[in-house]
Amino acid sequence: MPTIRRLPDNLVNRIAAGEVVERPSSALKELVENAIDAGATRIAVKLVEGGLTSLEVTDDGCGMTPDEMALALERHATSKLPDEAIEQVSTLGFRGEALPSIASVARFTLESRPQGAEQGWKRVVDHGELVAEGPAALPPGTRVRVENLFAKIPARRKFLRTPRSEYAACLDVVKRLAMARPDVAITLDHGERRILGLRGGEGLANRVAQVVARELKDNGVAIDLERGTMRLTGIAGLPTYNRGIADHQYLFVNGRPVKDRLLTGAVRGAYADMLARDRHAVLALFLDMPPEEVDVNVHPAKTEVRFRDAQGVRGFIVSGLRQALATGDKRSAQTPDAGAMARWQAEPVQPEPSPVLRSIFEGRDWSAPQQRVSEPTTAWRAADGDAMAAPLGRAEEAAPVAAEAREYPLGIARGQVANTYIVAEAKDGLVLVDQHAAHERLVLERLKAAGAEEAVKRSQALLIPEVVEMEETSCDRLEEAADTLAQHGLVIERFGPSAMLVRSLPHAIARTDPEKLLRDIDDDLALNGEALLLGEKLDLVLATMACHGSVRAGRTLRVDEMNALLREMERTPRSGQCNHGRPTWVKLSMEDVEKLFGRH
Repeated sequence: MPTIRRLPDNLVNRIAAGEVVERPSSALKELVENAIDAGATRIAVKLVEGGLTSLEVTDDGCGMTPDEMALALERHATSKLPDEAIEQVSTLGFRGEALPSIASVARFTLESRPQGAEQGWKRVVDHGELVAEGPAALPPGTRVRVENLFAKIPARRKFLRTPRSEYAACLDVVKRLAMARPDVAITLDHGERRILGLRGGEGLANRVAQVVARELKDNGVAIDLERGTMRLTGIAGLPTYNRGIADHQYLFVNGRPVKDRLLTGAVRGAYADMLARDRHAVLALFLDMPPEEVDVNVHPAKTEVRFRDAQGVRGFIVSGLRQALATGDKRSAQTPDAGAMARWQAEPVQPEPSPVLRSIFEGRDWSAPQQRVSEPTTAWRAADGDAMAAPLGRAEEAAPVAAEAREYPLGIARGQVANTYIVAEAKDGLVLVDQHAAHERLVLERLKAAGAEEAVKRSQALLIPEVVEMEETSCDRLEEAADTLAQHGLVIERFGPSAMLVRSLPHAIARTDPEKLLRDIDDDLALNGEALLLGEKLDLVLATMACHGSVRAGRTLRVDEMNALLREMERTPRSGQCNHGRPTWVKLSMEDVEKLFGRH
């Protein structure tokens, strides 16, 4: 029988490194978090080949003495847990595994000098073995260099990706931590190129705009809400400012960047009836709550969290996001399309002369002297269809406009283009409104206000309840969510260890296949931790009803009808976007109009 033995420390560290250090970005995350925990006000990050060759983090934090440096390279040695109350963690790091794990799989150089010390100290560890130590010259703070990650572990090295991919992952890590601490100045160099240069004390809105996208500041709404002991801050992008993938959703819990299914599902639920299913919001959300209400000790990488009151947290985020978007809901993402603006500014193309005009100019020798002036020929007097085209617009007498008309946010209607777009004049620019998209949103909000949402959720009992056989784990998930599903009109109950009994379906989707519906909902529960799919299906029914009941493109509107539509948009929540996340109106400022004509 094999003998039980204690594993050597270097092997233990390598095993632990498999969970903590997956790639260069994992090591970089741990080092930057340590710098933040050390009270640094400036952090400099340098990468070579995406961190595959080397990565270096320098800070001006509290620094360490030589004895503390030696202790820091031992497993589970940390200064961030002064007592054993692990549920009261308030720092980014706390497990004491990062430095020894990194040092066991790379050449690791640690240099540090405490504040007030005359000189610093250096320790060099190569894949778990101490190879050098001695005095070092550096300003107060700490400098850590990681070189040749997994160089002596080819089985791990071959799973690393290209330098470009590893650089992208490192950049994402630095961006997330930079957003979490806008008071800290952070620089990032890749090779000889400066990638990020962020000054400290810029404020949350400016830091997020710099890191995510500069347009977010103008196309987002600020969030600052409290409920009990929870507080939600950040910036949420307007529904019309969206992306095709969810890589621009930055979520933080107590200043810690996390990737949590519950939070992601809450964001999706908040934008449910404002975005198409294949589009994703752009936002940065910061959730602050008492440390004992959230467990950050789920995984050594510390990117997953568990909440004591998961449903309370989800409800707070959904309602908070919707409340914030309701304050800026009449806005629409106003970044002009570069291609469209280029076409505005392009020189007009001169068409070929009409045959009639060409015969006039080509049929005479204009260089020959003329002795007399005669009456013009018939060619001159003819009404050429190309040269004198009939007017394409229509004119009608406008109703008297009130003196305060220019104070309306969406302005006063001046006409209609292509029987689809309303042209309005506002105090500060020119407004174009998509009449179908705008009215579609107005009708949807009316349906909700009139209780149509509850009517759609009404149950329709099946004459013969249908049994759906599923895996036991799937049945467990569905049984746990049964009460929530019943609120949407789907009544199910457990029917043995591996089957569910469907008794009623929502009235609006009564003809759907119960088995397919349950399997889709189960996939949704497994992915997001919440049954969002059924609510989205019912929202789609309402959206379809609104679409068919709204003003169609191509319909001619009177001026008073246009103005009535504009006034109702100004009063209706979320009127800045249609049910699919597209803008219902865009504005061209007077400054932009004047630029088109060269006045500026």
